[in-house]
Amino acid sequence: MTIALWIATGLLAAIYLLAGSLKLTMPREKLAPQMHWVEDYSDAQVKTIGALQLLGAIGLILPAATGILPWLTPTAAFALLVVQILAARVHLRRNEKSSLPVNAVLAVFALAVGALWLA
Repeated sequence: MTIALWIATGLLAAIYLLAGSLKLTMPREKLAPQMHWVEDYSDAQVKTIGALQLLGAIGLILPAATGILPWLTPTAAFALLVVQILAARVHLRRNEKSSLPVNAVLAVFALAVGALWLA
C-alpha cells in the first residue's frame, strides 16, 4: 500500500506542480483561452492561486519524504481539496459545467491521499 500511496501522492503533486507553474509563469492573457475563469481575476490573484497550488504540490511530497513535519503532507492534501471545492464554485458561478468533473476527480483524489496519509 505504501508504494500505491506514494504513486498517488506523486501524481497529485505533479498535476498541481504543472497547474501552479503555468499560472505563475504565463501571462493571464495566454491562460485565458484554456482557463476562461482567469478573465474574472487580476494577474496577482491568478499568480497567488498558482503559488498556492505549487506550495500544495511541494507540501504533498517534501514533509513525508524527509520525515520533517510529516503531518504537513495530509494537511497539504486537504488544502488542495479546498482549492478544488472553491474552483468548482467558480465554475458553477460562470456556468462552466464541463469543468466540474475535473474538479470532482481532483477533489476525491486529494481527499483519498490526505485520508490515507492519516491512516
